[in-house]
Amino acid sequence: MERTVQRVELDGGVAVGLDGSPSSLRALEVAAHEANLRSGALHVVRAWSMRTAPRPADCPPGAVPSMDAYQQSVDESTEMIVRDHLGETPPVPIQRHIVHSPSPQALLSASRGADLLVVGHRGRGGFAGLLLGSVAEQCVRHAACPVLVVRPTI
Repeated sequence: MERTVQRVELDGGVAVGLDGSPSSLRALEVAAHEANLRSGALHVVRAWSMRTAPRPADCPPGAVPSMDAYQQSVDESTEMIVRDHLGETPPVPIQRHIVHSPSPQALLSASRGADLLVVGHRGRGGFAGLLLGSVAEQCVRHAACPVLVVRPTI
């Protein structure tokens, strides 16, 4: 079974935060383009908690899935999102980092080894009218590498 991961350790490449929101899907596309321009790897970082993780499909009703089952479910969901948005044969090598951690901590740990961190301007939570979400703001303020904040196309 999988091992539940709580932080991201990278050695170069472009990291992108993905939560499935329209802004993060656009960030995924922009990050893939940036990784291609730099001839580097794309590191897709998806933070999760039991509250945000998709319930494992093979878990019977009333049963509590294991952490490893949640980790695998989030990984499978992330793989589908990446494939749906970048295609079966993306132009860059892709590594998925599925992290049981709050989003800011996961992305900031990835920023310590990344050449660039790409995030959407705001994710799923918070207030719809915000120009910059709390996770993006924390990344801009505290990341150890340059941060590119993108908005969904209009």
